[in-house]
Amino acid sequence: MREESMNFIQSPPPSSFPSEPPERRRRPILKLVIFLVLLLGVGGCITRGIFGEQAPEDPAAYDPLTLEPKKPEGLLGKIKHLVFQKQVALEGGHDDRTNILVLGQGGPGHDGPFLTDTIIIASIKPSTGQIGFISIPRDLAVNIPGQGVRKINHANAFGEAQKNNLGPALAASVIHDTFNIDIHYYIRVDFKAFEEIIDDVGGLTVNVDTAFVDTEYPAPNFEYQVVSFAKGPQTMDGDMTLKFVRSRHGNNGEGSDFARSKRQQKVLLALKEKVISFQTLTNPVRINNIFNSLEKHITTDMQFSDMIALLKTAKNLNTENILTLTLDDSEEGFLKPTQGSDGAFLLVPKTDNFTEINNRIEHIFDQPTDVIKDDTPKQAGPELNYSSTKIDIQNGTWNAGLAARVGKRLGDKNFKIATIGNTTERPIAISGIFVFNAQASSDVVDALKAELNIPIKQLPPKDQIGTSTADVLVVLGEDFTE
Repeated sequence: MREESMNFIQSPPPSSFPSEPPERRRRPILKLVIFLVLLLGVGGCITRGIFGEQAPEDPAAYDPLTLEPKKPEGLLGKIKHLVFQKQVALEGGHDDRTNILVLGQGGPGHDGPFLTDTIIIASIKPSTGQIGFISIPRDLAVNIPGQGVRKINHANAFGEAQKNNLGPALAASVIHDTFNIDIHYYIRVDFKAFEEIIDDVGGLTVNVDTAFVDTEYPAPNFEYQVVSFAKGPQTMDGDMTLKFVRSRHGNNGEGSDFARSKRQQKVLLALKEKVISFQTLTNPVRINNIFNSLEKHITTDMQFSDMIALLKTAKNLNTENILTLTLDDSEEGFLKPTQGSDGAFLLVPKTDNFTEINNRIEHIFDQPTDVIKDDTPKQAGPELNYSSTKIDIQNGTWNAGLAARVGKRLGDKNFKIATIGNTTERPIAISGIFVFNAQASSDVVDALKAELNIPIKQLPPKDQIGTSTADVLVVLGEDFTE
């Protein structure tokens, strides 16, 4: 469409207009105002309709505490923000259900690197905050395009054989076709990524329901090793958590697909609880850095804004009652064992079709097969290296001793306080945290912001503050409350 400029300013010379009463002359001005308002409103709607409401993909564009896009400064910026406000929301909202496919694989260096060891559909119902887990066994027989009937865990491998990182997309397509369910997002992690993510958040505390020993856990060079877990709350690092979710030959009933899927669900819930419980772990910049460092080991079709939307949704999930559906060959299960044409062990529906299974998946929120209580223990906070970041505190008010009191409060919580003093100008109206050293720990800065409820701001005018050689400066303004 050709654009034409419109000039709302120029008018014919006054002599060309007949004389009008003042009231009538004001009407064009009123119409112009109404037109501009409609132009902004309708234009905004048209723009969003054409280009879609897109949330920012820059991690720095989000407030680390609220996870909302930062509001722009200035009148024009605020008007644009109001009219073209970017939404942070998950796909599937119109149907009140978001389905996320979670895949786990060994990755390069492991036997069968692209055979998915874990296949879980996490379903979220935003209106109620309900969450459901659908665990799919790796031996389930499904039709894979171009390959015939194969184990479902081969879909990812066949996709990778066609094109690098195509595996999870093909797996999602096969699951959609098999179970008649929309997969809005997928995320695939290998063992290395899984371990590093768990270690990065400081480990997980998981409630082990049944003590068990597995004498056939895979070890390097096609050997076996013994792993064991005691009953009760156990704090695990990345390596131990991986063993917990992978174990397939445990005693005391822990060798079944059903038991294994329950352990995997427990770890997902513990990870969710750990991340949303501590603001330093939900910092958008930190999350982005983790994904960038593990980009060769994590594959997802989520945009960064989708990850932020998922974090926000996770904070409001109702995890008191978790809805679960585990497909297995137990007496009450939906599957039965059989052999493929090549003699391979397979699981197929007892009814010889997926109709009943698909109906249960579709109605997991209103006809749950199994409901479990979330017994995730309280998670320990991440360990921060407070000593790496020096902090100066300056009192910008006439409230005597304010900086000293805040300094003691922060010191008691292990923050490293360098100096305490006053700003050169007082009073300062607005408090702020100013980062002078770009290498300062973002985790410590975020913890400082959360502790004091003070925003992180740009560098202050030099004539307002005293000299500071610290990594971070805290200015206490008149808006600060102890």
